[in-house]
Parts: sequence; structure tokens; C-alpha cells
Amino acid sequence: MTARRLPTQLLLLFLLLPLAGCSTLGYYSGLAQGQRALLKAREPITGIVQDEQRDPELRRRLQKVQDARRWAVKRLGLPDNRSYTTYADLGRPFVVWNVFAAPELSLEPYQNCFLLVGCLAYRGYHRQEEAERRAEGLRKQGYDVHVGGVPAYSTLNWFADPVLNTMMRWSDEVLVGMIFHELAHQVVYVRDDTAFNESYAEFVEEQGLQEYLADSGGTREDWRLYERRRHQFVDLVLATRSRLAQVYGADLSDDDKRSAKKRQFEQLAQDYRQLRDGPWAGYAGFDPWFSVAEPNNARLLPFALYDEHKPAFASLFRQENGDWPRFHEAVRRLGALPAAERSARLRELAQAGEGPMTTP
Repeated sequence: MTARRLPTQLLLLFLLLPLAGCSTLGYYSGLAQGQRALLKAREPITGIVQDEQRDPELRRRLQKVQDARRWAVKRLGLPDNRSYTTYADLGRPFVVWNVFAAPELSLEPYQNCFLLVGCLAYRGYHRQEEAERRAEGLRKQGYDVHVGGVPAYSTLNWFADPVLNTMMRWSDEVLVGMIFHELAHQVVYVRDDTAFNESYAEFVEEQGLQEYLADSGGTREDWRLYERRRHQFVDLVLATRSRLAQVYGADLSDDDKRSAKKRQFEQLAQDYRQLRDGPWAGYAGFDPWFSVAEPNNARLLPFALYDEHKPAFASLFRQENGDWPRFHEAVRRLGALPAAERSARLRELAQAGEGPMTTP
């Protein structure tokens, strides 16, 4: 019996089996149950699109997903399989809640290690209350902690991932981009390197979406404006992270590092307010990032993981003359390098390039 023919519950437990001492089996059983419920909720998109009794807006958006998916297979070299050919309504705002943690005076993520997928910089839960309990336990151990809702994730083609209701809360552009992002994880995945995997998928999402929108009639002005603002906000956060890295690596007492940490986050808030009240003319779309929870090291982790290596992948894409199959193959070769050599090569690519691809 092959692994893919195992009963779903057993297969999920096998895939998510922790390395010795990593955690309790109860967590993995809960993950397996949540994934099993997700798979059970799937229904074919073609049937929904053709059913005139279903919500017209849902039908329109799912048709767009199918059109964009076919385009991505042809133009971006993304896999043509059963992923995102079904739809599942989970009846909740997010599919999982990820728990990120980092030491009080470090930007290194707390690692969560699994047998097949390697170590990840986060740990996901299908139930928010379970994620919050995990976060509270880490706080009591002295870690900075962040709990973030996630609209989609990839099972790396072990299962046919569905489009989820949790992916429908944003614009068509975000929805299409998420499909590109999650399919990219099925093209290249490197064990124990979350930043590499997420930055690569994020680049595929952003560059692929630019090309898709250009082919389908261009972008809406409000979308282009939002993307410019989002990139500016990310730049602020990454600049803060860079300064904090210098603080934590300096020959200072822990108390001095704590004071400097506080000043850096205050500076970030001030820089954001100046951007919001100045060039953005009062646009407050990123206010919740500051108001929902106090910024800390863990809250910076998603930005580093998703954006850290995008300039390097943009440079590599240019080196391959924008040829997607060649680019994916170059990324595979890069991912196969030993970790230290891979990191050095990523730095070289970032320095050689002209920065990340920008939104038109």
C-alpha cells in the first residue's frame, strides 16, 4: 500500500509526525482531524459555477479562479493537478491560526520540527482557542509571541487543496495571487528553510499577478495604489527589523537592548503615522497592525519570512530573462545547495539585482 492510499487520518498523522520530543501526539491528531474536515467539505467548482441556484458572486469568483489557474499552468509553469478545482466553506474566517514566537532579544524564530516537511518558523492550529493557548504557554516561557489567521495553506500536493471561503474575504487580485502562491509551494519546497519557501512563493505570487493582470486588461487604479502602500509599509517594518538585528547583536546589556527595542518600535509607529498622515492623505488601512496587539519580535517574523529573499528571486528571474520554466529550475538548483552556500548565493543575488519587482 502506497502512502497516498493510506486512510486520510493515518496519512495526516504520518505526514505531521513530530521529531522525537517535539510535541504531543494530541496536537497532531487535532491537525489531522481539521484537515480531514476540510477535505470532506470539498465540492467541485465546475458544479458550483454551473448551478444557477448558488450565489452569483461566488460563482463569478470561482470562475475567475479557474480561468486564472489555467492561465498560470500555461504561462507561469505552475502544476496542473486537482488542487484548487474544488471549493470548501469552513464556516470560519481563517483556515488555521499560526503561532510565531521569538526570544525577547532575538529575531530568530522558534522552530517547530516535523518528520517530512522539516522545521517551520510557525505552528498552525485549526482552532483559534488552541493557538491562543499555545501562545500563552510560550509567553510564560519568556518568548515574544504572535498569533495570525491564515486564509490558505498548501499540503504540497499530498492532497488536492481546495479553494476556501477564507480566501474570499479580499479582492479578486488577492484571491488570484493566493492561488499562484500556494501552487508555487508545489513546484519547489526546501526542508528547514521557511524564509526561502515563502519568499519564493511570494515572488511567484506578485510577479505572476502582474503578468496575469497585464494579460487580462490591466490593473485597477485602487489596486495599484493599495499595492504601493503595502510595499511602503513592508519597507518600514523590514527597516525596523534590520535596526533591531543590529541592536540584538551589539555588545550591550540586556536592559540596554530592551530600551533600544522599545525605541525602535516607537520609531516604527511614528514613521507609519507620518506616512499615513502625509503621502497617504489619511489612509489608515494598516492601523490595525498597531492597535490589535503591541508590536514585538514575533510580529516581525512573517515579514521576514515572506519578503526577506524576494529581491534575490527577482534578480534570479531577471537572470533567466523572465522565462518561468528556467526560473523554477534555477530555484530548484538553488534550493538543493547546502544551507550556508544557499544563503550566500541569495545574498549575492540580492546585491546583484535591482531590488524586488515593483507593482506597475
